[in-house]
Amino acid sequence: MFTGIITDIGTIMAVEARGDMRARIGCGYDMEGVAIGASIACDGVCLTVVAKGADWFDVDVSAETLSKTNIGANGWAVGQRVNLERALKVGDELGGHIVSGHVDGVATIVEMHDEGDSLRLTFAAPPELARFIAPKGSVALNGTSLTVNEVEGNRFGINLIPHTQEVTTWGDARAGDSINLEIDTLARYVARLAEMGAAS
Repeated sequence: MFTGIITDIGTIMAVEARGDMRARIGCGYDMEGVAIGASIACDGVCLTVVAKGADWFDVDVSAETLSKTNIGANGWAVGQRVNLERALKVGDELGGHIVSGHVDGVATIVEMHDEGDSLRLTFAAPPELARFIAPKGSVALNGTSLTVNEVEGNRFGINLIPHTQEVTTWGDARAGDSINLEIDTLARYVARLAEMGAAS
């Protein structure tokens, strides 16, 4: 489990197709404290550390993950930056919201503009996921816990404060980018309960 609070920005060092995809990610973590088999969210995708060095770790990305995330949509390129978050430990501060690292689908940035000191972004969500997104609810976008401002059809908006742009890869965002979307687990269960209630 994760919180959606990004703790490092990694850099793709190498990508290799070997049945699945293996990627090497450079990072600022003290890798002595990261075990082989540990989970790290990479742009919101929960991936397992399969090898490591002093300032890097390797992950394998399955065909299923490639089909559901922007890793498959965009491909990871050497030099690309990715948001990183290590798994939540008991006693850690929960500053964002509970994030599983299981991406539900890919959203697209359809508009972005400055709004005061913040950056305003509008996203188009896959229609089957849009019903789980609510104003003032939470979503994880490329692993970042963010609050939804408004929803209209399958489109929703968020604001990024300057701090978020500086400490994540959101400062690199461009209109048209494909973004990993994980809906709030609570929203999923509330919708499911409502469906069950309507059917009974």
